[in-house]
Amino acid sequence: MLKVVIASGNRGKLREFEEILKEKITPYFELLDEFEIIEDGDSFAQNALIKAREIYKKLGCEYIVVSDDSGISIDALGGKPGVYSARFAGEEASDRDNLIKAIDSLKELKIGESKAHYSAAIAIVSKYGEYVVHGKMYGKVIDTPRGDKGFGYDPIFIPDGFDKTLGELDSKIKESLSHRAKALNLAKPIIDMIRRYGE
Repeated sequence: MLKVVIASGNRGKLREFEEILKEKITPYFELLDEFEIIEDGDSFAQNALIKAREIYKKLGCEYIVVSDDSGISIDALGGKPGVYSARFAGEEASDRDNLIKAIDSLKELKIGESKAHYSAAIAIVSKYGEYVVHGKMYGKVIDTPRGDKGFGYDPIFIPDGFDKTLGELDSKIKESLSHRAKALNLAKPIIDMIRRYGE
């Protein structure tokens, strides 16, 4: 049976993938030495494919490589940071640096909130072809962080239908809304189909 490998070293992502796919997933660094992948695509889908293709090339045809790229787009900022979410405040920026830059950008415009959405693209690469699926979570961002759960921009993002930020919401609620979870639920039947072909 073809083995599923995740193109990420992020333990949180690995756990989320395993919960939704209902199986043990191997992170790529357990099979390969870590190496730099230049994500220079202009969309989440392109960046996810770049990562999955590079790792698939090194691992070979007995694997299904799954990769994701995700971020937040803020309407008032013209869709920024978008694909630059992880480096909004610079190449070496921390999650906190990026969060502060987003807050400062809203304050410069003298607005307290803006519509926004999270996007996730999941790429699946195997000897049977390449696939990309997407998930989104809509809501708004505010200029004052609240809560210490989650990571990234979660303390300023309030999902539609809620009055708390992702930084305040219970993790189970967040998982049910997650853009990545939505994309993973679309990816699962594709992975299952590939495995049937590979038997």
